[in-house]
Amino acid sequence: MEKEDSIDLGRLWQILLERKKVVGGIILSCTLLATVIAFILPKQYESTTLVQTRSAGKDIGGAAAMAAAMGVNLGGSSNTASPTNYIELMKSRRVLEPIIDQLDWPDSDKKPDAKAFAKSNLDIKNTKQTNLIEVTAKGRTPEEAQKISQAVVDNFLTMQTENSQQTQSLLVRFLNERIETAKNEADDAAAKLAAFQKEHKIYSPSDQAKLAIEQLNAYDKAIGDMKVQQKAAQAQYDVATQKLGEQKAGSANYNINDNSTVQSIRAQIVAKEVELVGLRQQYTDNHPSVIAAQRQLRQLNQSLADEVGAVIGSNAASLNTAQMELLKNQAVAQAQASAASASEAAIQAKKAEKETEAGKLPDDMMTYIQLDSEAKIKQQIYTSLVQQCEQDKIQEAMESMDIQIIDEANLPDEDKPEFPKKKIFLAIGMIVGCILSLGYTLVLYKRND
Repeated sequence: MEKEDSIDLGRLWQILLERKKVVGGIILSCTLLATVIAFILPKQYESTTLVQTRSAGKDIGGAAAMAAAMGVNLGGSSNTASPTNYIELMKSRRVLEPIIDQLDWPDSDKKPDAKAFAKSNLDIKNTKQTNLIEVTAKGRTPEEAQKISQAVVDNFLTMQTENSQQTQSLLVRFLNERIETAKNEADDAAAKLAAFQKEHKIYSPSDQAKLAIEQLNAYDKAIGDMKVQQKAAQAQYDVATQKLGEQKAGSANYNINDNSTVQSIRAQIVAKEVELVGLRQQYTDNHPSVIAAQRQLRQLNQSLADEVGAVIGSNAASLNTAQMELLKNQAVAQAQASAASASEAAIQAKKAEKETEAGKLPDDMMTYIQLDSEAKIKQQIYTSLVQQCEQDKIQEAMESMDIQIIDEANLPDEDKPEFPKKKIFLAIGMIVGCILSLGYTLVLYKRND
């Protein structure tokens, strides 16, 4: 068996002491070299801006507020405005290119593109389990680092504001088109009712007719709500479609309503809408049964939006973040419009049953009830659309941003650069010197062995 090599530590220490001047020189030289390098290397400073996201499920522009007021969610999945999406948007060309153009670049340095600049000069991260985002920028001077960090947030806020205002303007325009149509229909229905009243001298219904009208009012209100939801969803669909076209997304037009899960949730929404109409015939909106049904309906609408978002996300993974969210908004609007249309049809069927029960009334009175019902529905549609359009105009002027700045970008201390750290370089130089000295001593030990 071959004898294993062993090292006599006593002899090794003796050699080290004998050559202490050389060993000391090696350690000192490495330490000095590291220190010189630390002074020669260009300094790099870091500045951080802390921002907080205000919402985690906001729809593009003011559409979510408009839709929420009508009891319908058009916003897609809950991660639409997630910190991850914000971080990616902060690294986009639209945010970074103006910053790159404003910085002074030495002639020897090629101006980087947005992707390279983000990789070398930015560290944007989300603190887990919070809605806080840290935007840390690196610069050659304290002022440059502060300028970059602040500019990233400012440019992002400007981009979000412009996108939001553009979307709001589109929504207002699309809604105005539908308002004009709704106004004409409301005026026409009112004119027909007035003409019938004048011709048949019926200006006030009988007690029996009043009872029938009261029973039908809940159906009329629900039908009006469903029509308004359809028009609002169509406006949202048109906005998303137009913006996708502007971005040349080239994505497939998914017929989301063919999905079996979506169909199942839609059927539950229809049943809950019909149930809610029945409850409103018996109770006020403050009754626990009505409140519970409304809460369940909101949950179903959210489940529909989540399912649509999941389907689109799994089928359009190749799209960028902005296009993905627009496609989700488009698909959710399509699904919501379909659910509202199906609910309207079911409520219309229930209303027809009630009208049949009231068929014992004279023909003139039945016609009066039908015309009165039609006029109320048309007027409700027109009034609701006008209210939502005005709300959207106000929101366009007062649009609050999705994020707010918590801590402004700090100005780093000029004497304390983030890189290079002189103490760290000094320690590294000493460690390298010790390693080289040990290697030198081992070489002498082997040579004298």
